[in-house]
Amino acid sequence: MTERASRRRSRQNLSPMNVRDSERLRRLEESLWRGDTRFDRDYMEAILAPDFVEFGSSGRVWTRAEVVAVEPVEFEAELPLAGFSANFLTDDLVLVTYRSRVDAWSPPAANRSSLWRRVDDRWQLVFHQGTPRPADGDLSSG
Repeated sequence: MTERASRRRSRQNLSPMNVRDSERLRRLEESLWRGDTRFDRDYMEAILAPDFVEFGSSGRVWTRAEVVAVEPVEFEAELPLAGFSANFLTDDLVLVTYRSRVDAWSPPAANRSSLWRRVDDRWQLVFHQGTPRPADGDLSSG
């Protein structure tokens, strides 16, 4: 990346609009880790893009229809999301990354990434991926 592109990207990521959008995306992402919204079909249909796909931390590939149809289960996720970051690829496309910890799922700890797209002034989740990580947080390779 050139120095000019790096400066432009830094200015873009610090704009008041992006700060506001970043907080909105944090709330949306965290809503997926609360049972009252995660299992609300109308809510999920509103925030999942028609072309949504997820690569789950289990290795399973989930379609939009499968995610919306999931039956409610009890779970407790650690909130706020650790290491939350919103990287604005464009004004209308954002890569969100964070670390999750969920008590009822296997694996319980994962690195997460989501791709959010703004459509008609509202955000929709296009893609999500969970990659298992050691529960103790040790990411060393050896």
